[in-house]
Amino acid sequence: MAKAAENQGNSTRAVAKFVKVSPLKAQQVISLIRGKDVEQASAMLRFSPKGAARVINKVLDSAVANAEKNLRISRTRLYVSEAYANQGPTLKRIRPRAMGRAFRIRKRSSHITVVVTEKEG
Repeated sequence: MAKAAENQGNSTRAVAKFVKVSPLKAQQVISLIRGKDVEQASAMLRFSPKGAARVINKVLDSAVANAEKNLRISRTRLYVSEAYANQGPTLKRIRPRAMGRAFRIRKRSSHITVVVTEKEG
């Protein structure tokens, strides 16, 4: 689900693209974890009732795994330095309505990025 990592300094990121979640709904969940410790952010996502929380938790776990594997940083020393959801492509569908009209249905997708960084000190 999450794409390859990109390392810079003591930070690592993971990206999930073309996720079938509206960017606005994903941003609501992401704003909860930004700036938090990885353990605290993971716990918040695990118990969040929002549907986007499951996907964001997978991206967070992927970013942490990238940091542990590539940079040899312990999970306890990491925090979420950046997290954002950009808009992906929108699938456009038509819903027939009364008197021959047609309403457009927009099925939105998003690209979710989570960056974890090592704590100072």
